[in-house]
Amino acid sequence: MPGEYSGSAVIDRPIAEVFEFLAAGTNDPTFSPRVLEIRKEPDGPTAIGTVFVSKAKDAGIKTNRRFEITGLQAPTTIRWAERSSNLITIPEGGYDLEAVGDAQTKVTIFNTFVGHGFGKVIVGSARKAAAKDVDAFAQRIKAAVEAN
Repeated sequence: MPGEYSGSAVIDRPIAEVFEFLAAGTNDPTFSPRVLEIRKEPDGPTAIGTVFVSKAKDAGIKTNRRFEITGLQAPTTIRWAERSSNLITIPEGGYDLEAVGDAQTKVTIFNTFVGHGFGKVIVGSARKAAAKDVDAFAQRIKAAVEAN
């Protein structure tokens, strides 16, 4: 069934450091092997309305993606919406960050999938695959932040 999935990890870094790393947006290739390249429009600090333009490899197919920041509240909340025209898009996604003591942060990532055209047929399978990987994805975010 199409819909939302989420996963979490506790990162051994203070919340402000984790927020800065994730809000930068261009660090995605360090934890998401599907992101081949990414850039920010416009340059400068990430803000509501900032767009991240990327090339990704989804199910063996290279796709162009555009994600707009729709919510940004330091140091706890980052929200995005995909502005691309692809078979499957993410109308809503985000990170929720929660301080766990002074030196740890719980990060939760979530995305909602929607299928378009033939994507309506395959969106359930895509969501299921993403949900199966989401805990490992959260662990890759943890490793990338801690290595930074």
